Amino acid sequence: MKNNKSIIEKLTALWALNESGLGGFLHVFNSPFTGLIVGGVSILLISLIAYYAENKWQAILKALVIVLIIKMAVSPYSPFGAYVAVSFQAVLGAVLFSNFSWKGATIMVLGMMTFLESALQKLLILTIVYGTNLWEAIDIYGAWVQKKLNFVSETSTTSVLVTTYLLVYGICGILAGIFIKNTIKIISNKKETDFYLHLETDKRDKKTKKVAFKTKVIWVWLGTVAVMVLAFSIFGGPLLGWQKAIYIVLRSYLILMLWYLVIGPFLLKVVQKYLRKKESKYQEDIANAMDLFPYFRQIIAFTWKDTKHLKGYTRFQYFMANSISNCIHFKVPSE
Repeated sequence: MKNNKSIIEKLTALWALNESGLGGFLHVFNSPFTGLIVGGVSILLISLIAYYAENKWQAILKALVIVLIIKMAVSPYSPFGAYVAVSFQAVLGAVLFSNFSWKGATIMVLGMMTFLESALQKLLILTIVYGTNLWEAIDIYGAWVQKKLNFVSETSTTSVLVTTYLLVYGICGILAGIFIKNTIKIISNKKETDFYLHLETDKRDKKTKKVAFKTKVIWVWLGTVAVMVLAFSIFGGPLLGWQKAIYIVLRSYLILMLWYLVIGPFLLKVVQKYLRKKESKYQEDIANAMDLFPYFRQIIAFTWKDTKHLKGYTRFQYFMANSISNCIHFKVPSE
């Protein structure tokens, strides 16, 4: 039981590292699927906490609070949506694993539901910001393309795109669940031996060039508005024109300003206020988790080199499994 407690603490620290910093490793490759991969790793760690914990509900929710507090400390400007996504993953995982075994289809359901939640959250945000005008603009483009190709269809372009988008996310969630299930089997079948590695804390200030989140939001907004303006003013005919385009620009701008200046900061303060109340209760757990970060980073780098004899998918799976196994069985120098 004591050993499992130590493992759960290290898995919680890994989860916090994934949420607050490990995504930076994937950004090096500029992958468009970084969000899916980071979300998948979170599901893997939640599943492992459930695997090792006796009281799965309590263990996952405690880990969630610790992860969110560390996320708040390390990334204080993370958007409110990020807290919602992490909380949804954890609560859904706690519900599923408290009632079903991970050996069944539980992990695949967890993967599918969390990935779909991420997709639906994006679609909901687009609809709130741009209204139904966004979908009308897409339908206009679709109708124009169909006319050029002499393709007659009554199916709206938006319904096809949204269905395809959700289908891709759902399938990716199921595949992620299968991957996680197989990874847990590899970790559980490994011989539980203590992992020792001579590690030195790297105190150099590593700065990576990242485009500011707000700058990305501005560019995405400008691009989306430009596409919609072109749709209504060029392809939409005389009934739409520039009046519709100006309305779209003003509406989306006002909603974004309202969210980023009023609603978003207010909701974020509510969450942070709640987490600060919990911070004193878990102060020791938080300190222990953050103390492990430098070791975990170097263990992950060591494991990546250690799996260089493997290729492709096999290397990635064993890299994930061996990284987690090495981290949870790692003994710090004081131990």
